[in-house]
Amino acid sequence: MKLYSTNNTLSEVSFKDAVFNSMPQDKGLYMPISIPRLDADFINNLDKYTLPEIAFRVAQNLLGDTIPEADLKALIDDAINFDAPIVKLDEHVHVLELFHGPSLAFKDFGARFMSRVMSYFLEAGEKQLDVLVATSGDTGGAVALGFLGVPNTRVTILYPKGKVSGVQEQQLTTNGQNIRALEVDGTFDDCQALVKQAFTDAELNEKFRLTSANSINIARLVPQTFYYFNAYAQLLRQGVKKVIFSVPSGNFGNIGAGLLAWKMGLPVEKFIAATNVNDTVPEFLKTGVYQPKPSVATLSNAMDVGNPSNWVRIADLFKQDMDELKKLVIGFKYNDEETVKAINWVFDAYGYVVCPHTAIAWQALTDYQHDHNSADTAGVFLSTAHPCKFPDVFNKEMTAKIEIPASVKELASRTKLAVPLSKDFSDFKAYLLGAE
Repeated sequence: MKLYSTNNTLSEVSFKDAVFNSMPQDKGLYMPISIPRLDADFINNLDKYTLPEIAFRVAQNLLGDTIPEADLKALIDDAINFDAPIVKLDEHVHVLELFHGPSLAFKDFGARFMSRVMSYFLEAGEKQLDVLVATSGDTGGAVALGFLGVPNTRVTILYPKGKVSGVQEQQLTTNGQNIRALEVDGTFDDCQALVKQAFTDAELNEKFRLTSANSINIARLVPQTFYYFNAYAQLLRQGVKKVIFSVPSGNFGNIGAGLLAWKMGLPVEKFIAATNVNDTVPEFLKTGVYQPKPSVATLSNAMDVGNPSNWVRIADLFKQDMDELKKLVIGFKYNDEETVKAINWVFDAYGYVVCPHTAIAWQALTDYQHDHNSADTAGVFLSTAHPCKFPDVFNKEMTAKIEIPASVKELASRTKLAVPLSKDFSDFKAYLLGAE
């Protein structure tokens, strides 16, 4: 597998180099030079395969001979060792539950796969790998658990002070060992900017072997395609061949992975980009003007992104043909009041509890289906996080129905280990240089 930078299509690097460098020095993002289509026989018979089998075929299609077959199978079997079931709520509405991994969020797919890929490529005696990650909520916990105890790696997580839920903060600040947490006095966009600037700082790159665990890293994006194919496999078992995906969208890695799956041959009728009031992409899809803006804090905190990094990848997939992109992708946005209403409607209609991000995806799917006749098409909205991570948004009846996993109960007894930090890059750089 060879990759280029979205800012220099003539560049060429290996998958290993792209994983370890994370972001090109020209500040683009890595994309595959070739995206081979999976053969139609495999796509049409996805229902005959398990999730790990699907994951292996999809990864092999992209990576080629980068990782030998037996090693890739073992890596995937270790990383993707949890389910991602579709739950049918009514005849045309399904929810894809992506919160059955260790950190109870969809980002376990990316974080676990990436940590194992990095561990596989690390050779004895090599310089320690310093993994930098900005989080608006769930990424931090997934990365922390994905890399906890991995030899010769050190993880530094930056999260916005007061803007993640209590459970999310516990997951990313109570690990110790090779995991460090920085509580940044700013927004997620500030955290993301610090990480990006670190990758282009000559002194830091001279001293450390830096890489990122954010979705800017191609190793995060590849495994997120797995659950789109697996969702389609489950629909085929129900006799359904047409699907619309409604995706809660913040940094646009999740829907970017869906579009990559589509590029590989997954038959998808429409992708719905569902956002909160941080609506840079929905506004672009309506007006044709792409205008990043400062992020605003909402109940759906993991989507509080005003300048989504992965949008450049999506634009690159369509080779800047925005008319073609708009045929496949539609955007919806919702405020906190509408989010709470959606949470209540889902519970009243189905007795099902959804987190704020998932509620936005359901509302977008509902609004789209209201305006489009799609009797033979399944609408699937992605549930990206376990509702127990957001206890403050639920009433007593909903709270009583939420089963709290044992791993979450255990977090309450742990000590918070986080270093306060300003959003100034000089302070972040000083911390990295001084915290040996």
